[in-house]
Amino acid sequence: MSITGTEGAAIGGGTAAKTASTATRAPEKTLTVGLVGHSTNSDNFGVGALAASQIDILRRLAARRGRALKVIVFCWPDRRPHYIVGEGIESVTVRGRDLVSPTGALVRNLRRCDLVLDIGAGDSFADIYGVSRFLKVLAPKLATLALRRPLILAPQTIGPFRRGWVRRAARTTMALATTVCTRDVASTEYLREIGYRGRIVEATDVAMRLGYDRPAARTGGPVRVGINVSGLLLNGGYTRSNMFGIADDYGALMRAIAGEFASRPDYELHFVGHVLSEEQEIEDDYRACQKLAAEFPGSIVAPRFGSPSEAKSYIAGLDFFTGARMHACIAAFSSGVPVVPLAYSRKFEGLFSTLGYKETADLRSMGTVEVLTRIRAAVADLDGLRAQIEKDLVEANRRLDHYEQIVDEAMALRGPVTA
Repeated sequence: MSITGTEGAAIGGGTAAKTASTATRAPEKTLTVGLVGHSTNSDNFGVGALAASQIDILRRLAARRGRALKVIVFCWPDRRPHYIVGEGIESVTVRGRDLVSPTGALVRNLRRCDLVLDIGAGDSFADIYGVSRFLKVLAPKLATLALRRPLILAPQTIGPFRRGWVRRAARTTMALATTVCTRDVASTEYLREIGYRGRIVEATDVAMRLGYDRPAARTGGPVRVGINVSGLLLNGGYTRSNMFGIADDYGALMRAIAGEFASRPDYELHFVGHVLSEEQEIEDDYRACQKLAAEFPGSIVAPRFGSPSEAKSYIAGLDFFTGARMHACIAAFSSGVPVVPLAYSRKFEGLFSTLGYKETADLRSMGTVEVLTRIRAAVADLDGLRAQIEKDLVEANRRLDHYEQIVDEAMALRGPVTA
């Protein structure tokens, strides 16, 4: 379910009533938390899911402490309307020039924050997407530290840092942060390998707790199979030349997977996008899904969703899911849908295997035949995978409880002040 103003108003109103009715208690300052590397209107619903889930966590913790909460979300420019709105949520657009300006939107609004949570868009505190993106992700961290604001690196995949100077800059920055949280064992081990000796909290992806509408129960009918087609991979990455080192032709692989289920009465084939960009065709899953669906009559193209929760609600109504957008796979997994994630980086295997789920197919090392074998085995054991996911979600919740404790402790340190 989407975040609305009602919940925010209830939290704020409850705090005011409690303060007014307790004459001996000093009034409490509104706690202002900055969210960096999140977005309230990104075309990439994975980044939006991180923001929605993080805000839910913060609201719950603030309510428990009886604190009024203000959340400032630092967003990159995007023409899409904000789909995460509500009382106490403020979205600030940060442009490239703001990263180096001492009076720009970034620094000006970071000064207002009591605490900053930086999630690096989930996987962008690395240089696999190029140096330019790394610098964009690094700059807000440096600004936060320069302003002496507590900085928590929220659960994310960290690294790899293939360039020596990038590795040194990342390591030095993390050493100055309050806490560094990873979302997988691989990131934790990598940080130790590159010489980071600070505190690491190993959690999991906060989008595991993204709200959604549970589908109505149904019996009988065809097995609903969802395939996420990544526009980015279909176009060869940002360089358009197999940027991520996929072993086989990605488009041919998607057609082979679709061919397993198309035109069979016992299956219903859905093509599902999770990055929906009208501005950047190279990123747009929707057009990629339309392109492939045209080759398979009778298949269904999921709509252009309005929010991450809408996307998750749709995915939750499927019986099986596979795809290369990790947060689409997280949406399936966290709603109990058997899923075979199609990895183009170590973040997939790192995240899911850390929880005990071993179904990831690595597109960098596995060819089409191996991937199809993995998918066939999964579809043949849907009940077994559902049981495995139920077990693994217990571990995911345990890890997120630990992360919430870290955030709660940091919020407590920004305690009550006299008005």
